[in-house]
Amino acid sequence: MNDIDAWVWWLVGAAALGIPLVVTAMPEFGMLAVGAVAAAVFAGLGFGTVVQVLTFVVVSVALIAVVRPIAVRHAAQRPQLATGVDALKGKQAVVLERVDSSGGRIKLAGEVWSARALDTERAYEVGQEVDVVEIEGATAIVI
Repeated sequence: MNDIDAWVWWLVGAAALGIPLVVTAMPEFGMLAVGAVAAAVFAGLGFGTVVQVLTFVVVSVALIAVVRPIAVRHAAQRPQLATGVDALKGKQAVVLERVDSSGGRIKLAGEVWSARALDTERAYEVGQEVDVVEIEGATAIVI
């Protein structure tokens, strides 16, 4: 065991930290692995154990402190491009059959959709333009 250089052990540690990164998809393990690689570089350059451990700690903590908040903020953002039924929210449609709280038909994005009025007291007549506020299953909720 003593015949193996310290930099090899740091690389083994980095690889070992890569396994839970892949299995759990927790990016913190990747940041720790990068810290281990940085320590391996310092070990390869001949620095002592204290410098290697400090390098590992400083690089790992710096990555977690800087990269993790950016990643969390990025993951919390909504996608810029709405697709599917999300893309239909806020679109205008034309009433084909009278729409009230019990139902009706509209033409939305070139397709005929069943629709229901959001306001139970309101009804929309044929030819009137309405706004889609929600899609519930195959029914557009309009105002």
